[in-house]
Amino acid sequence: MEIARDDRGGPDAPPPAVVLVRPREDGNVGAACRAMANMGLSELVLVEPVVKIGVLGRAFAKGADHVLDGARRARSLAEAVEPYQRVVGTAALRARSASGVVAPRELPAVLAADPPGTRAALVFGPEVGGLTNDELALCHPLVNVPCDPVQPTLNLAQAVLILAYELFVDRLARGEGEAAVEPEPPPEPAEHGQVEALFAQGVDLLRRVDFARDDTFEHVRRDLRRLLARASLSARETIILRGVCRRLDYALDRAEEPAEARPDSLHE
Repeated sequence: MEIARDDRGGPDAPPPAVVLVRPREDGNVGAACRAMANMGLSELVLVEPVVKIGVLGRAFAKGADHVLDGARRARSLAEAVEPYQRVVGTAALRARSASGVVAPRELPAVLAADPPGTRAALVFGPEVGGLTNDELALCHPLVNVPCDPVQPTLNLAQAVLILAYELFVDRLARGEGEAAVEPEPPPEPAEHGQVEALFAQGVDLLRRVDFARDDTFEHVRRDLRRLLARASLSARETIILRGVCRRLDYALDRAEEPAEARPDSLHE
């Protein structure tokens, strides 16, 4: 019996490498490095000619120096992808209708079909013009990021981030990575008695401000009780709201006192 597999290249496969072909802006290279580090990727290949990485590129690679400093150089795309069994190319809008073009969200499933241990590379063309037809011929599948026709092109680092993000989220869903922030535990729900005490305080305040003017008030009380039930207040939220009611009650008491009876009144 054949067992279904969902290992995205197998447990021994490293995360995909990112290949930048003839990048022209050092800021884009640095930003791409940071995007890779954000999504747990570290293997970078730069295909010559590559712009000199200056202060801007280093600044944009903040927190991702290990990616930038560890980049491998290659003289051509063919040389760059020699070690990889799966070469994924990024295609411009004109290639969207071609066969073998997938959306970024479909990419994890494509890699899942490869044998365990398959090494993959994600290839991104230069900022102007993208990959040549000969370079696209080295890649399968091609990935196209759908964009609004008014502005159909992405910045190089944006494209890297989108593909890396889809792969990262897929790894999280399968328990292969950990989110940077642990989810907060759900708040302790309020006890029924706490909610009823809050309700009683609220009703007393409404009576004090003459909201209960006629017999419709009973319907209002019923609606307010339903509202509190739907709200599913936490214990802390209930305590806060009861404190608000106490302060309002105190303010009403003060307003009803004669001015000369107030402790903070000034007497000659």
